[in-house]
Amino acid sequence: MSIQEDIEKVENKMKELETKSFAKELLDDYKKANKRLFIIILVILPMWFATIGYLVYILNDIGKSTDTIDIQDVESIDNSHIKIGDDIWEKSQ
Repeated sequence: MSIQEDIEKVENKMKELETKSFAKELLDDYKKANKRLFIIILVILPMWFATIGYLVYILNDIGKSTDTIDIQDVESIDNSHIKIGDDIWEKSQ
């Protein structure tokens, strides 16, 4: 290897370093990071909407599944009783 070849290699490396400055590297890194964050947001948003939709469905379903009657109606229903804690009120026959 000659000194001329070594000088040419060093000059080529210097040209590469000049074309890719520190600011350019920072901008490239920010671009990659922003792209990743955008993809993450696109994944999280549908999952968030699905969770809210499921919660609304469950809350609406809970209201439909319970049947309530007035306490006055208990006397007219056979084999019915009211339980409040440990106390049980049964219809007297």
